[in-house]
Amino acid sequence: MTRVLLIDDHPIILQGCRYLLEDAGICELLEASSALAGYRLFRRQRPDIVIVDLALNGSGLAGLALVRRLRAQAARMPILVFSMHADPVIASRALEAGATGYLLKDTSAADLLEAFDKVRRGQPYISHDLALEVALLATRGRAGFMANLTPRELQVLALLAEGRAYGQIADDLGVSYKTVANTCSQLKGKLGATNLAELIHRAIQYLAGSPGGRQS
Repeated sequence: MTRVLLIDDHPIILQGCRYLLEDAGICELLEASSALAGYRLFRRQRPDIVIVDLALNGSGLAGLALVRRLRAQAARMPILVFSMHADPVIASRALEAGATGYLLKDTSAADLLEAFDKVRRGQPYISHDLALEVALLATRGRAGFMANLTPRELQVLALLAEGRAYGQIADDLGVSYKTVANTCSQLKGKLGATNLAELIHRAIQYLAGSPGGRQS
């Protein structure tokens, strides 16, 4: 059974997430309304996955520090940030802090469940539009790293980092499966990846804003 820790200071958000996850068969839910309470509950209960807001109790982006503390305590803990902030800079900071996924609060119930499922399995998740913005932001911030990628390659890289398969990427971009496969072959050559698993790992590093990747 999956044990989920929800950390958010908005009762309606907590209630909505609880109902949605319970309907999906997740029965063991822990809740906290502050960073401190969430961290203490995490230390006592050791959940399987954490869903956390960034703006807690009117203290700006206090959730970022909490994500770092959680990551320091559990290197492989799936952490899904559930935030109202659509700024790619903030999303990048959350990924750098150790978040596995980043989801906006104006998302659909289906997207929340998809993000939850992927992050629970250790796969990264970022909404498509935001992922591309984060990728472009990373390119501007590190002109020497992957700066030779084409716009199409950037799109494919961002979607690979979301954990999407070739067929899903083809549908999202409105291109053929062969085009996606060829683009991935080109990416492997440019990024020094010998197989798809390495390429996906490089994509995750890229979106996290670190050529060397964060330790996990």
